[in-house]
Amino acid sequence: MATRRTTYHDDYILARFFGQSSNYTDIPNDLFQKYNVKKGLRNDDGTGVRIGLTRVSDVVGYQVNKDGQVAPCEGDLLYRGYSITDLINNRQGNFGFEETCFLLLFGFLPTKQQFKDFKTSLSDRYDLPDKFLVNEILRSPSNSLMNRLQTLTLSLYNYDDAPDDIDVYETMRKGLNLIAKFPSLACYAYQAKMHDTFRKSLVIHYPIKEYSIAENILQLLRPSGEFTNREANVLDALLLIHADHGGGNNSAFTDVVIGSTGTDLYSAICGSLGALKGPKHGGANISVAKMMKEVVDKIGYTTDKKKVKKVVNDLLDGEMYDHSGLIYGFGHAVYTITDPRAEILRGMAKDLAKEKNCEEKFNFYKLFEDTVHEVTAERKKRALPTNVDFYSGFAYEMLGIPMDLFTPLFAIARVVGWVAHNVENKLYDGRIMRPATKYVGERQDFVDIGSRRI
Repeated sequence: MATRRTTYHDDYILARFFGQSSNYTDIPNDLFQKYNVKKGLRNDDGTGVRIGLTRVSDVVGYQVNKDGQVAPCEGDLLYRGYSITDLINNRQGNFGFEETCFLLLFGFLPTKQQFKDFKTSLSDRYDLPDKFLVNEILRSPSNSLMNRLQTLTLSLYNYDDAPDDIDVYETMRKGLNLIAKFPSLACYAYQAKMHDTFRKSLVIHYPIKEYSIAENILQLLRPSGEFTNREANVLDALLLIHADHGGGNNSAFTDVVIGSTGTDLYSAICGSLGALKGPKHGGANISVAKMMKEVVDKIGYTTDKKKVKKVVNDLLDGEMYDHSGLIYGFGHAVYTITDPRAEILRGMAKDLAKEKNCEEKFNFYKLFEDTVHEVTAERKKRALPTNVDFYSGFAYEMLGIPMDLFTPLFAIARVVGWVAHNVENKLYDGRIMRPATKYVGERQDFVDIGSRRI
């Protein structure tokens, strides 16, 4: 691995020039209040600043009373007006994600024939272009799978006959192509990394057209290509609940901002992948997994609630893990009482744990979850809701999916939401997104270089 080179000039420029600049002093909070600028595009009550209108999906996490005050409520996530709970409970075998893709892209639930045609349209696009696997993936492995997904997405631009055509129909065609190919891109990038970096045996399977996307992910990853129906069903649910999360989430917003410039879809999706890579967005379930490992290393899979309560308080006091005072997997920017995705995953994780003989581990997670609710209710006057990341990482672990692929799997699911928002913005807005900032620095008189002094 390459090491960072530090030179005298680096130190001189960075330590002296950057540190001496008055333009990098703190911007006082009172200036944000004075000019009514919302930090992080958040209102004072924690709600997000509205940046657009959408019919794609809605995140229901609170109610606004007649007096304008925000009131907590049970959470829900609506795709084109349909609750994800209903979509989960009425899936067509292990093809729930595919039906959700149809719904998000076209705005309505398909008939049997429409769904059959749509599945065929996706499966016909499973295979990568000729020589793409060898030339673009196996010969150029990367330590970062998310970075690799970005470069591979941009590489697909070169295999498109009309990559810069941003007509809505063409955008949808390109979107279907990305949805179908992302599982292979992520899985092959992982195999290439493991082979190149850790000298693991390289086992390559090709997508099977009769399989759902969830089934194909499992057979692409596993040397045997085998999986159980429950495993595929759980992964299908994970893809479904990660498919979209409103137009205000960071990666969807990034996609729309970039797409509004008139650039190609590949570039817009590449930007969204960069946003999703961040630990505050798509990488949160990795933080949960690492935090829980430290918790288990300290107290084991105990049933002693006192020990669990002690470790929860230690986390809140910043005495464990990353010393941030955060308990990853709890709390959310929108959901106030429950995250519907976590409610769904808890039940599915429990059933999968029985199949995998992981009931002790699941029971510990549930005890930890209940204890966090109890302690935060005592300390913060309101229990922090469990969010989707608490159980998603646990479910991935039981499926034998490596941590390296947690965020790429998120991307495999979320690309359909990005495409849907990109198309919607083209149809109903079409203007370049151009927000404003307020300059709060000082006006300077130019000084000739010979007269400048430190």
